[in-house]
Amino acid sequence: MVRDDKIKNKAIYVYAKSTQMADEWKSLAKKAGLSISKFIVEHVENSLKSTDNNVTSRLDLITENSKLNEQLTELEKRLRRQDSLIDKLEEDLRQTRASTFLQKTDRGIKEYERKLVDLLREPGPHSDNEILRQLGIKQNEIEAIKAVSAQLENLQAYGAITRTNKGWTWVK
Repeated sequence: MVRDDKIKNKAIYVYAKSTQMADEWKSLAKKAGLSISKFIVEHVENSLKSTDNNVTSRLDLITENSKLNEQLTELEKRLRRQDSLIDKLEEDLRQTRASTFLQKTDRGIKEYERKLVDLLREPGPHSDNEILRQLGIKQNEIEAIKAVSAQLENLQAYGAITRTNKGWTWVK
């Protein structure tokens, strides 16, 4: 009788959510070579040990996740503002460079668009539309388009590029 009381004091009854879950646990225990009792004890012990080693609670994780989402939203807004400013500055830069090439009186040294020269040096012909697209010039930026055209004409007059039916090519 003493033995029965000792066993009863140590016994814990666990009810699985479904018979399918119970069958799955039994199958996993059998594969591990353990009784179902030892299998459950081992997993509970492992779970308890993991909580002792700086495992964050669910509530803390939810709070942290919420704060991180707010931070992400703010950073995304900031990035959109910065992208907008960069676009505006690039457009201003193109207009400034364009004005250099559009002034007919300026015969001094002109600074060519580096991207344009690098693009033209790539093998094969390059169409006007491809050049504008690669330089990030929109169809409504008339002054920038005129400046690119002026640069292309200057490079052609200098003998650095030639125009073919398929587009502009760099002269080797």
